[in-house]
Amino acid sequence: MPVDDPGQPARPDGTAGDGTAGGPSPSAPSPHLARSAGAFGLATMASRVLGLVRDQVLAYYFGAGDAMDAFRVAFRIPNLARDLFAEGAMSAAFVPTFTRELALHGRERAWRLASSVINALVLVTGALVLAGIVFADPIVRLFASSFAEVPGKLTLTVQLTRIMLPFLSLVALAAVLMGMLNSLGHFFVPALSPAMFNVASILIALMFVPVAPALGVDPIVVIALGTLVGGAGQLLIQWPPIRREGFRYQAVLDVRDPGLRQVLLLMGPGTIGLAATQINVFVNTVLATGEGTGAVSWLDFAFRLMYLPIGLFGVSIAAASTPAISRLAAADNHPAMRTTVASAIGLMMSLNIPATLGLLVLAEPIVRVIFEHGSFTPADTASTAAALRFYAIGLVGYSVVRIVAPTFYALKRSRIPVMVSMASVVVNVVLNLALVRVMSYQGLALGTSITALVNAAAQLYLLRREIGGVDGPRIAGTFGRVLLAAIVMAGAVWGAEIGLQVLLPGDAALVQVLRVGGAIAVGLGVLAAASHLFGVPEFEEARALVLGRVRRMSGRRP
Repeated sequence: MPVDDPGQPARPDGTAGDGTAGGPSPSAPSPHLARSAGAFGLATMASRVLGLVRDQVLAYYFGAGDAMDAFRVAFRIPNLARDLFAEGAMSAAFVPTFTRELALHGRERAWRLASSVINALVLVTGALVLAGIVFADPIVRLFASSFAEVPGKLTLTVQLTRIMLPFLSLVALAAVLMGMLNSLGHFFVPALSPAMFNVASILIALMFVPVAPALGVDPIVVIALGTLVGGAGQLLIQWPPIRREGFRYQAVLDVRDPGLRQVLLLMGPGTIGLAATQINVFVNTVLATGEGTGAVSWLDFAFRLMYLPIGLFGVSIAAASTPAISRLAAADNHPAMRTTVASAIGLMMSLNIPATLGLLVLAEPIVRVIFEHGSFTPADTASTAAALRFYAIGLVGYSVVRIVAPTFYALKRSRIPVMVSMASVVVNVVLNLALVRVMSYQGLALGTSITALVNAAAQLYLLRREIGGVDGPRIAGTFGRVLLAAIVMAGAVWGAEIGLQVLLPGDAALVQVLRVGGAIAVGLGVLAAASHLFGVPEFEEARALVLGRVRRMSGRRP
């Protein structure tokens, strides 16, 4: 039994982990699936936390200055291509096709398909990398022409872009291995692979940035090289388990293989849908580069903090609800789908509405505790916190889409979220062009949040038409009760933070951590009491979901 495969969890095609027919019944969740979800959640949490540590290290050494701006823009270019097709869309297209090949034709045919996909990706991403290296200067000027106003900043960005472009190929191949392992019932190691990127980046920064000047190397170049090591780490950590399963790479590219053609066809809608997000990222980056030194970095640091609750709560709830929604969609059971979607959204709101208000109240203390060390100044803290407050407004919108969009795919209506996402591009561009003139870089955060809320509302409305409702009164009632409880919590957090400043004065790191931790502890206690008072059962369910996942990972039953 593979070490990361507790209990041989069910595969996505419904077969048992050993390849025999079986797996969970449509009416009940599998305990194996629950354990796998726990493993996935723990690995995801580790990756998110390590990503935060990586940002702390970068903030310590580089603050939010010109070098950090150059790195953020340079890294966004390979990331744009990766997010567009190499990871999300490719995985969504590859996993069902590989799983079907595995179930119908056995492992040898599945291995051959995987090798064809790997070789196709090497050719396509390799060509993109080479083209990007050759044309890095005009590409960077397209993104960040304003950098030319600062001596050396544009040249540095071009250099960093050329160094980091091969990251695209590495992460594309890692995505294929992840899809293969998930199809074979392995979840922990694939989910942990992004953490390897953060671990490698952190270690290389700590070991080599301090000595880089003595070696005649720009310290930010060390960070760029570290991304390549991290990308290779994502690939290498998944190689041993897939080898144990029997996979052997083949130098084959069978363009007549129907499986390969199916992967390419399925990538189309996913790529179009992801293109909307990437256009928004592109527009925001272009506008931010014109807002002076630090704007790109402040927005990036703030977005990472805002996205932490989505990764910990939104993704977990979506991952738990999507299989159940998919089974109900297959059975054409729309009444039960309505109940399940409403329940998932209620769970999400019970966690993310309080998280939104908590970030609004504690934005500056949280940013100060995490980032204000070394080269990251108090002015950087204030600027990042301002962006964080505006990003936090869209937290619920991002999380709703995580639940609703997969529901359309389960209904085989994938064009709906794709079209809504494309329309959101227009909303985002119009809002950000208007708001950046009034609010500078903070307007970009606000415009992005408003767009996320509009996107979520539109998808929820259209889902209501598809399944005959979404139990709107229940969702509205939950929203009202959770909001009241969260407002009480926010007031308590604000008062606790002020009181703790009096009780624990000073700027020592430990004192700051105690103040923020104490305020958060008070907030959680008040939230639990207020949720009970206002009758928010979803809060208890959400708490049980989070604690249950921890208990499963420690070997105890929830």
